[in-house]
Amino acid sequence: MFKSNLRLILILLVCIGIACLILFFREVSLFIIELITAFKSIDSARDYISQYGIFAPLISAFLMIFQSIIAIVPLPAFFITVANGALFGFGWGMLLSWTSAMLGAGVCFYIARFLGAKHVARILSQPIVDKTDDFLQKYGSHAILIARLLPYIPFDVVSYVAGLTRIRFISFWIATGIGQLPATAVYTFLGDKISIHIQLFLFGFGIAISISIILWLLKRRRTLNV
Repeated sequence: MFKSNLRLILILLVCIGIACLILFFREVSLFIIELITAFKSIDSARDYISQYGIFAPLISAFLMIFQSIIAIVPLPAFFITVANGALFGFGWGMLLSWTSAMLGAGVCFYIARFLGAKHVARILSQPIVDKTDDFLQKYGSHAILIARLLPYIPFDVVSYVAGLTRIRFISFWIATGIGQLPATAVYTFLGDKISIHIQLFLFGFGIAISISIILWLLKRRRTLNV
């Protein structure tokens, strides 16, 4: 009964969202274009968020959740996280980025769980859904953690596809929280303290560390299966 009511509420919210898009299409289009323009670089992303003054943390959280849900909008979470580090410092910036990303992941998960594969394929695309599903099936219980550790695997895609599987939300939630923590910490620490060249170097270094952790997890899994 509860799930049925929750599904109905979610469908209603989606319908309201679609209606708003239709009624305010021009305003929404201008807003999305403004975001895409503002997030062409880390500096422009930082300036865009900072212009909201005391409301900057709320705007940052909204943008992080928005980019998680609306997969077709090219709004890099990396830029938001680094901007948060520059504007709010390491501690608060990291907390803001991590919690808002977790909220976005949770929303995507439940959208997929209650709307189903047919609607998720419309949000993303069927080939992307199929490839991500194959990845999750291949690596089993460690799949979410592995996916979160690899920065080049789309955050929102993993959240949506995970909602289509039988994984429990708490397992998804914990793996997401642990998996995204290292990258969030590094990107927040970067802030505006270093040049883009060093940022790219550390981004590559983060990928190398992530791959090392993944290889260790796979080796451990094979050992347990023997």
